[in-house]
Amino acid sequence: MKRNLSQCGIAAAVSALACAFSSGALAAEGIGLPQPVPAFLANADGQAQGIRCEAVGDDVLAHQTGKYAGSDMISGFVLNLLSQWQLPNGATAVAQGALSVAQNAANQVSAQVKTYATVIDPTQGGTTGTNSGANPNATATGGQNVSINGVSQITQVAGNGNTGANAATISYDNNAPQLASLPGALNQSSASASNATGSIKAGISFGSNGVNVTLQTPAGVATQNIVPGNMQQAGAIAQLLQVAGNNQQVANQLQLSLQTQQMTSQMIRQTGVLQALRNLH
Repeated sequence: MKRNLSQCGIAAAVSALACAFSSGALAAEGIGLPQPVPAFLANADGQAQGIRCEAVGDDVLAHQTGKYAGSDMISGFVLNLLSQWQLPNGATAVAQGALSVAQNAANQVSAQVKTYATVIDPTQGGTTGTNSGANPNATATGGQNVSINGVSQITQVAGNGNTGANAATISYDNNAPQLASLPGALNQSSASASNATGSIKAGISFGSNGVNVTLQTPAGVATQNIVPGNMQQAGAIAQLLQVAGNNQQVANQLQLSLQTQQMTSQMIRQTGVLQALRNLH
């Protein structure tokens, strides 16, 4: 399905996703387990790592500079999202989606979206809190209330033998964006699935208010959210894992590829004039 979107709407969405990032960025966070890393987490760091902090002095910070891509520099993008959860009883939940936006020479903008969600529960009678590895005496909460401009990755774990990873990759290139092939996906803006008892759910949606991916199990939740920026707030990408149980295998993955276009001489002149005006006192 291809949908024509207003240029203002696309510019706002792209700005929310791109303007806060440099020419290439990779963010990853995980929790380590003594058990083997599953296939879908093969690219994640399976080794346990403690929290490490390194102080940066003012003399270093004073020379730091940054750069950003304005909405007029972005001509298209491809966004790929994937969240997976595997429970110790063999039940699995998957939510996956892709969004491609392109702008042609006539400044016409088109978008294509695909979504997929599935839940497989081989347990007779359905997965419950007692056969899912969930710990009724453990809680993992609070991360859902954190609000950060830019990219945030939060992992909260209460239990043993868990494997989890949050990974986000953002890149820029001059190639036209191509929508990834998603086996079983439909050309729809949303998809959802659940087991027979509703104890395991998977869902993904693309809308005017952003992108939302959610997995719910008796042992916790995994979410990915993209909130567009506006005049009141900057855009945000948030990945969250909350596990209250044992032997859970969870992963959030996000890939954003932005297509850039060269600035015309007129755009360069306009930018120079704008910067000069801002420097006037």
